[in-house]
Amino acid sequence: MTSTATQPAAQPTAMSTAMSTALTSVVPIVPGFHPDPSICRVGDDYYLANSSFEYAPGVPLWHSRDLLTWTLVGNVLDRPDQFPAGHASSSRGVFAPTLRHHDGRFWLITTDVSDRPGQLVVSAEDPRGPWSAPIFLDGLHGIDPDLAWDDDGTCYVTYCATGPDGVGIAQARVELGTGTVLEQPRRLWSGTGLSHPEAPHLYRRGSSWYLLVAEGGTERGHSVSVARADRPDGPYTGAPDNPVLSHRSTTHPVQNTGHADLVENADGTWAVVYLGVRPRGVTPMFHVNGRETFLAGIDWVDGWPVVDENRHSGPVPDTSYTDTFDAVPLHPRWVSPGTALTEIAVPAPDAGLRLRPGSGPRAAVGALTARALDPFWRFEADLDLAQGTGALLLRLDDAHWCEIRAEAGQLRAVVRIGPVETVHGTTVPWAGPSLTLRAEALPPTADGPDDVRLSAVVDGTEHELTRFDGRYLSTEVAGGFTGRVVGLRALDGVVEVSEVRYTPLASGGAA
Repeated sequence: MTSTATQPAAQPTAMSTAMSTALTSVVPIVPGFHPDPSICRVGDDYYLANSSFEYAPGVPLWHSRDLLTWTLVGNVLDRPDQFPAGHASSSRGVFAPTLRHHDGRFWLITTDVSDRPGQLVVSAEDPRGPWSAPIFLDGLHGIDPDLAWDDDGTCYVTYCATGPDGVGIAQARVELGTGTVLEQPRRLWSGTGLSHPEAPHLYRRGSSWYLLVAEGGTERGHSVSVARADRPDGPYTGAPDNPVLSHRSTTHPVQNTGHADLVENADGTWAVVYLGVRPRGVTPMFHVNGRETFLAGIDWVDGWPVVDENRHSGPVPDTSYTDTFDAVPLHPRWVSPGTALTEIAVPAPDAGLRLRPGSGPRAAVGALTARALDPFWRFEADLDLAQGTGALLLRLDDAHWCEIRAEAGQLRAVVRIGPVETVHGTTVPWAGPSLTLRAEALPPTADGPDDVRLSAVVDGTEHELTRFDGRYLSTEVAGGFTGRVVGLRALDGVVEVSEVRYTPLASGGAA
């Protein structure tokens, strides 16, 4: 997967121009930490949203004309009144969204599990924004909310209840304009009996209503099941061949498949987007880039959806980019797990970007980061540290990360795994002020998914600081719902960033 293509800085960039093709059930249409996909179509345009957890701005939004090639056009929750940066800890914050278009307007509903209970709703005439201030639907305690409308305009919110009334799939009629819940939530069909029924989506096809759910948990047992009713409020009867999608107990390279959303195409055919992971290494196998978005076809057989994983092949996304930060605002790929980006990153007076330390309770994890998108990759940054000290960071969560610190006349690698934080590998003297810092995910030398390698280029000479087994920065070790991000932070003073480069690597590690 070799590429030297670059994209204009600070502009939404298409993710696929590569020549090779692959099944979209094997290679994701939206790679990297982009879970819980929700999709809608308006005319010839498709829009897709993902969950984002503690990262701000939140809920990345994609656009496509063919379901195969996707362009990141923004982040839905990009203001403090919608989602305040820095208030959510690891794997908290914004959970799964549902994106829909109704009566000339786009609607997005989600849950901020770190803020007030209930469901958060925003809307926009243009999906590229601006999106409205949030409306909260109080009394609907749970996650994974869905929006659906009946012919008379009645709006139904169907969600995974987690409140004092118990767990399972619940539903209530609501008035979105005022944020009013019109009735006591009722229980619907909650799957086939597997654990954690969640991620409900409601659709009308012909005279029937279909309720799609995930169950089995978002790990190896993840699956998709469906039920049918004559009315949106049920009663629902499950399909005879449930689950309709699961890779559990198979050798398929994509595992944890679930949390699906259906879409009808303009020609009357149907498709499904869903999340999955690409685990590697020895048992139990390890995934590091989080849950990604995949695509399959749908056939309707005897009134039930049947998944065709061989329906779609598309170009392998070209994920490479170079950013010189010469335009405002920042490209929507950049997010922070702590302090808001507008506080820590500002344009430099001449060119490039100027980073400062953040403030607030999560200032220590405030960083300019982007999602890692490939099995193997290289990220490098050209820095000037004449006015401060800084670090290149590879992060999975608050307790699983590593970074190169350039401070006190030396370069050193610091690795944090759970409660243990240590200087790892070789310390290199450095006089400054300019250097290139580099992080790489390389083919494994042991039994993990990859090797993480941290290095620095000083006066044209590369110095390897450390190389270690990447399983220690995997979800199977850390837990949680997120994937790796890579980026930069200022430790003290001001750090000047002239350019960053992200390059996918072939399995042999070459660019």
